[in-house]
Amino acid sequence: MTYDIVDRIVGVTPELDALRRRRPVTRDQLQASFDALFQPVSVEHVSQAERELIAAFATRLAGDTDPVGTFYADRALAIDPRRAGAVLAEAARSEAAGPFGAYTEAGLRAESTDGERYTPSAAVVAELGDRLAAALAHTHLLVLRPREASGADIQRLLDAGWSADGIVTLSQLVSFLAFQQRVITGLRALSRAGVAA
Repeated sequence: MTYDIVDRIVGVTPELDALRRRRPVTRDQLQASFDALFQPVSVEHVSQAERELIAAFATRLAGDTDPVGTFYADRALAIDPRRAGAVLAEAARSEAAGPFGAYTEAGLRAESTDGERYTPSAAVVAELGDRLAAALAHTHLLVLRPREASGADIQRLLDAGWSADGIVTLSQLVSFLAFQQRVITGLRALSRAGVAA
């Protein structure tokens, strides 16, 4: 059995391993994405600590019992314990079922839902710095209010010191984590159901 990061988080069984081997390209690409985002060639635009802290925040928005959230929280605590504590507290304060937001299309307006838009407090900005606080606000937007993202949100990141390359990496990171969480949730459901390959 070959283990990768998803296997490690799920606690892969021989049955799940066999099931995952039926989609080798998906499995390999998921691992390659993790490697590119968390073991990058360069951290010029997004530091390793920022990657880990943002991942902890994004994944904890789904709730404390999620094994993905626990995995990334542990990584964040290992690399930057002081700021990780604040980030995890903010995630706990901001977790929600989401997504929220208003559809502009006439046929979808009835599906619009309302929910809180996260804005870091002055105390959080003072503790985490403008740059990380802006990244958390943007992460919350992408996770829970994705249809409301706009150019003004990108400008807030730029104003906080994020480069264009950094913003792309931040967005890729959040997107990857959402996909990884769905894969792991599905695998855990299969495992609980005792589904064999």
